[in-house]
This record gives sequence, structure tokens and C-alpha cells, in this order.
Amino acid sequence: MSIWGLIASASLVVQLVMLVLLLASVFSWVVIFQRIRVLKRARKVRSQFEDMFWSGTDLNKLYHQLNLEGRKVEGIENIFTAGIKEFARLRKHSGVDPDAVMGGVERAMKVALYREEERLDQHLPFLATVGSISPYIGLFGTVWGIMHAFLGLAEVQQATLATVAPGIAEALIATAIGLAAAIPAVVAYNRFSAGADSLVSSYENFADEFSSVLHRQV
Repeated sequence: MSIWGLIASASLVVQLVMLVLLLASVFSWVVIFQRIRVLKRARKVRSQFEDMFWSGTDLNKLYHQLNLEGRKVEGIENIFTAGIKEFARLRKHSGVDPDAVMGGVERAMKVALYREEERLDQHLPFLATVGSISPYIGLFGTVWGIMHAFLGLAEVQQATLATVAPGIAEALIATAIGLAAAIPAVVAYNRFSAGADSLVSSYENFADEFSSVLHRQV
């Protein structure tokens, strides 16, 4: 009557359900740890960049500092570099309307913002899927296991608790595994989604403030 013994004696369908749920749980934990690293890195880059940006450093100097050879530009830095590059490119052309310059800069930063938003939201739909369907997959395994147990009881002349309990217990393990896969995925999805939304909001605020800085230069 051990857990492993019940799993080993379960029907093939229930064992397949358990295997699917275990794989989903493993992959969701891989995604969880990967998202933790991504969000932590994005917050660190934002904090360091905002300290440099608002310290009064020359924008061109800051741009060259971010684009040193071998250095990877990421997060909020991408929005800044996209805006300053488009600003410099349009200012090279004489007679360009200032509103046209700012329109191009805002479009470039918006594209960079969308790319960063996609990077922050990457793999979150997988966590949402695991969190929403795992209990139902586990419930399917439980229903199938109980049905299989009752079919086995039909062949027994006298049904006792000792004959009923193992079949029901092995069926309920599928539901337990489904909940074990779903709960961390749901919690992680809510946390990462809120964290990504917070970062995107800060990126949008920076883009607006940076546009105001460039508008004064135009």
C-alpha cells in the first residue's frame, strides 16, 4: 500500500496520466527558475541604467558606453538605444520637421518596448496552461482509475474495504499529482505576470520621459 506500489499497480491509462503530469510539472519548474532569472536581471539593468541616465551624463556618451564592444544591450537599455539612434539618424537630414523627428523616435522606442514586453511574457502562457488543465487531467485519471476499480469489483463475489481501497487510492494519486503541478504554476504565473506588467509600465514611463528630453533638444 505504499505510494510507489499504488503507482506501479495502476492501470496503463492512469500511469500515462501521471507521467504527463510529472513532465508538465518538471517543465513548469524549469520555466519558473528561468523566469526568475530574467525578471531579476531586468530589474537590475533598469536600476543601474536609470541611475546613469538621471545622473546628468551626456546622452551620446551614455549611448557609446552602452555599446562597448562585446557588451549586450538589454531591457530598458534597448529602448534608450533605439530612441537615440533614430533621433541621431533623423537629425542628420537637414530640414526635417521636429515633429517628424519625434514621431520617428517614439515609433522606434515603441517597437523596442514591444520586443521587451514579448521577452518578459515569454513562456508565461505555458504556466497558465499547466495551471488550468493539470487538475482536469488528474481528474480524468482519477475517474478512469475508479471506473477500472469498480469493474474489477464486479468480478469479486464479496467486496470489502480492503478490495476497494487500493483501486480508489491509486486513482486519487492522479488528482494529487495534478494539483501538485497546477498550484506552483498558477502562483508563478500570477507573480511573473505582475512583475512583467510592472517592468513594462516603468519602460513606458521612461520612454515618455526620454521623449520629453529629446523634444527639448529638438
